[in-house]
Amino acid sequence: MADTTAVDGAVSITGRTPWQITRARLAKDRGTMVALGAAIFFVVLAVAAPALTAIGVINPYDGNSKLVGGLGSLPIGPAGGVSAQHWMGVEPGTGRDILSRVIAGLTVSLVVAVCAVIVSVVLGTVIGLVAGTAGGRVDWWLSRLTDFVLSFPQTLMLIALSTIVIDILQAAMGSDRTPASMVFMILVMGFFGWPVFARVIRGQVLSLKEREFIEAARSLGANRRRIYFKELLPHLWAPILVYTTLVMPQNIATEAALGFLGVGIQAPTPSFGSILNDSVHYANSDPAYFIFPGITLFLVVLSFNLLGDGLRDALDPKADRQ
Repeated sequence: MADTTAVDGAVSITGRTPWQITRARLAKDRGTMVALGAAIFFVVLAVAAPALTAIGVINPYDGNSKLVGGLGSLPIGPAGGVSAQHWMGVEPGTGRDILSRVIAGLTVSLVVAVCAVIVSVVLGTVIGLVAGTAGGRVDWWLSRLTDFVLSFPQTLMLIALSTIVIDILQAAMGSDRTPASMVFMILVMGFFGWPVFARVIRGQVLSLKEREFIEAARSLGANRRRIYFKELLPHLWAPILVYTTLVMPQNIATEAALGFLGVGIQAPTPSFGSILNDSVHYANSDPAYFIFPGITLFLVVLSFNLLGDGLRDALDPKADRQ
């Protein structure tokens, strides 16, 4: 795509790179830009949460018995104890600030989701590159391996393996259950997530390897390493970026679901799943305890979903370029 300008009666053509074209499309898509801003806000908030906890801006662990009372130790005040000091109210029974726990839980969810995506991207990209380039028996065996991994239900495997694997990791790491649970979810979600990337990358490689620039590189004596990393990989960043943003919200939702089922991050470490699991017991007496964390989780997942959809449209070479 190019921009045309008239200079002294002559037409000057200025070419634009694919990245410039993508940025121009994204700038015109207000919904995607809003989603990008929201996603950046949540990421920055998650990264800053440990520092905010250390300096006392948020306090997700210490409660205040003076903020709860009455039947069931419900929060004192309207909407679950919402006030200028507690924007989302306080937790029934303990008086802990819900906003602080939601922010700390956001950190846990994003760490697990991002690390799991990295594992999936690395495994899927390598296997997809090798399968698409090598062809023949190598492609057949790697494709069957992909089908084999896809045949396992991820959530069921996470639940079934949780007790045994977390205990092993806890003993090996010499730590409490929370880090072991996070490592377990990262490894299992990452392992069962790579086949999607592998299939996408393999399909792209099958198309790219027949192009003239690949044939030229081979005729000049380029080895497989150069073809993989210098010729093919630079042309695969677009699908990798798009599927990364699409898989991220799935991993966030999976982590929350596991915490809700009691096989993810356990109390007192906050996570979306554990918070929502506790809040359902107060659904009638203190609905705000469920609504505020639930809306936050919804907005986090929605922002990454919309961002992924917008990036997919912006990076589509067949999209309208006017």
